[in-house]
Amino acid sequence: MNQLLNDLLFIFQRLDWVGVIDILLVTLIFFGVLYLVRDTQAMMLLRGIILIIVLVALLTSLVNLPAFSWLLQTTLPALVFAIPVIFAPEIRRALERIGRAGTFVRVTTKNIGEEIQQTIQAVVIAAARLSARQHGALIILKRFDRLDEYLRTGVALQAVVTPELLMQVFYPNTPLHDGAVIIADNKIAAAACVMPLSSSGILARSPERKMGLRHRAALGISEATDAIAVVVSEETGSISIAHAGRIIRRLDNERLENVLTAFYSPAKARKDNFFQRHFPYLFPKKDE
Repeated sequence: MNQLLNDLLFIFQRLDWVGVIDILLVTLIFFGVLYLVRDTQAMMLLRGIILIIVLVALLTSLVNLPAFSWLLQTTLPALVFAIPVIFAPEIRRALERIGRAGTFVRVTTKNIGEEIQQTIQAVVIAAARLSARQHGALIILKRFDRLDEYLRTGVALQAVVTPELLMQVFYPNTPLHDGAVIIADNKIAAAACVMPLSSSGILARSPERKMGLRHRAALGISEATDAIAVVVSEETGSISIAHAGRIIRRLDNERLENVLTAFYSPAKARKDNFFQRHFPYLFPKKDE
């Protein structure tokens, strides 16, 4: 223990600003890794690995164990190759997020289009009616990422988005009700589509534990793409929306419409609407 303390004191005495920058860079890398695997099953596994590494480091530094040290040195290369296999889904998700980083700036300079607004209103009306009847539904709204691989799993429709059609698709025991509807380019592109299931731990920690496969599918598609998923619970009738691996629950009609409109509005318009909504006295109406 004294040797360990002396080594730490020696390191701090030789620490300069270059060393501080070096430590900060390593800290940022660890923070990024932990941030990417948050709310996933890999988080618990990563905690276990870190705990084992810390215990082994303390054990080998305090006690001279030649055989144990040899075993660690022998198995360490195998562990390095095993980590990408264990964390393959999280690594893939992180690379997909990095690849989509430039797409968030691609917003139109015009106001939100009339067709998009009509599509949003149709989705909101359908979600409200499905919620009142407690008919489960999963509606995926495409943004920038292509959804071709998921469209191929369903039945192509290319129909106009109307509340009546969405209600008919998700009517219980109909041929297309089991699966997701994908809306692309203001059209119902396909129905009964299969979505990837999320491995996130968010749903497992839900206090009500009443979110099933639809909510897992909504989170899964939001983790794999930048699409927006609207979910209507079959058990409770509550409306939820998922995006970027996060889910917002218990939405009413007005909040659902506001959230969907914000996703398809230019960044400046979203900013102006925020300030006008929260600081109305700074932005008087023109007719006042």
